[in-house]
Amino acid sequence: MSDTTSQVYFADTKSKAVFAADGPKPQFLIDTPKFKVLVVGLEAGVQIPVHPGEAAMYHFLEGEGLMTVGEESFSIKPGVTVIVPAGERRGMNARTRLIFLASKGEQ
Repeated sequence: MSDTTSQVYFADTKSKAVFAADGPKPQFLIDTPKFKVLVVGLEAGVQIPVHPGEAAMYHFLEGEGLMTVGEESFSIKPGVTVIVPAGERRGMNARTRLIFLASKGEQ
């Protein structure tokens, strides 16, 4: 079986993450009008500014940081999952090199 089979099976999701000093470079595993799944790598110190968006799920695979949702901040580390309701503001700050999966529905 190959590492990627018709956008269904990903044997090593973390290896798909791309890192850049100038900010996130999301890599889409699935990108349809109604559903998106992406893997994101952030270098230590890189931030995703607080912004509103559609409902989303973030699952952290590697690293540590801080995620803001609305007025709350949460420590993030491997195994943590954060679910953000549609329209809620969210942002992220990577303390160490960070890899996460995100999924989003319709806007």
